[in-house]
Amino acid sequence: MIFKNAELVLKDKLVRADITVENGKIAAIGNAGGGEAVDCTGLTIFPGLIDMHVHLREPGFERKEDILSGSRAAVKGGFTQICCMPNTNPVIDNKVVVSYIKARAKEAGLCKVHPIGAITKGQKGEELAAIGGMKAAGAVALSEDGKSVADTNLMAKAMLYASDFGLKCLCHCEDRFLAEGAVVNEGYNATVTGLKGSLRAAEDVMIARELLLAESLGLPVHICHVSTYSGVQLIREAKARGVKVTAETCPHYFTLTDDAIKTYDTNTKVNPPLREEKDRLAVIEGLKDGTLDCIVTDHAPHHEDDKRVEYDLAAFGISGLETSFALSYTMLVKTGVLTLPQLARKMSFNPASVLGLEGGELKVGAPADLTIADLGKKWKVDPNEFVSKGKNTPFGGREVQGQVIYTVVDGGIKYSLARGNRA
Repeated sequence: MIFKNAELVLKDKLVRADITVENGKIAAIGNAGGGEAVDCTGLTIFPGLIDMHVHLREPGFERKEDILSGSRAAVKGGFTQICCMPNTNPVIDNKVVVSYIKARAKEAGLCKVHPIGAITKGQKGEELAAIGGMKAAGAVALSEDGKSVADTNLMAKAMLYASDFGLKCLCHCEDRFLAEGAVVNEGYNATVTGLKGSLRAAEDVMIARELLLAESLGLPVHICHVSTYSGVQLIREAKARGVKVTAETCPHYFTLTDDAIKTYDTNTKVNPPLREEKDRLAVIEGLKDGTLDCIVTDHAPHHEDDKRVEYDLAAFGISGLETSFALSYTMLVKTGVLTLPQLARKMSFNPASVLGLEGGELKVGAPADLTIADLGKKWKVDPNEFVSKGKNTPFGGREVQGQVIYTVVDGGIKYSLARGNRA
């Protein structure tokens, strides 16, 4: 198959060329001859997007999402690979659950799904999970996502054991004692709304701890969904002194502020919480200068019953797979913060590099994982059109630019705008 007449987003430049695909791989980049062709005139081809932080809810919470519906949302959003967090029921803390997820993803037959194993058994923070068994079954990283490992000594051991198996710890940074009972950011809007706020320090204290552990042990660590200006600065300073740290953020942290909570819309309730304008600007600067390596969704779908309650009682999270690319292009590329190759690094190359995944770059011999978009296309976010079970988004009605037209995985078209999912 040949994808013709497209603008290609390479690692450091844009070129206009054809991509020839054979046996699931990129066989050639350049002017192609005959063969089955997809005309991509006016379209832009990115290396397949990779989201290293999603919640697929299966097993245990299928009313919110399952592996098939999450995979459908992923390919509609342009993602060819996704990594699912372990806070399921049962928790992904052993090889059996890892193998189950891999098998279910294969049945879905859409995007590639990589399980992330829990750091501790049952995510109870008491003893390490079966790291070697999970790695052998296909886990690509470890995380206690949704919480931090409170025991610093246990966290140090986790980083050591993870390293022995070639894995990294992806750290949700939150001091649960500082954040206890909080539902929004501590600040003016928390006072106005009467909602309990969480200090930035609840995130920053744990970011600092993980950085110091990584520095002392000489091991890599990855910081999840950074939301504070002070957290960005901590990571920037750590990188400057040689700490092996990578970090991510999400579209809602560079798009929204806690002004959004004043409507009491529970779709704005997320953890870490939406912060203030200086935090939003710092996150954007962190993406621009390379302090923040990756853009992820932290896709957290919920049933409507989990959100149609009082703000204090509502579940945390935003359903993000179907809006991430357009929000990132609109907020970062259209405004001149990032170039297209830089955006591709944040959403493809860097996630692949952090986790050691195959892909993330358009080059001969690489998997034919392609995200093909119309960058001129403007559209309005309508959660009723989401294919995810989770319709919980604060972006409903928002106009964005950049729409995924095709998602190609291993050379097969798994989504097209005209025909939807191919499953």
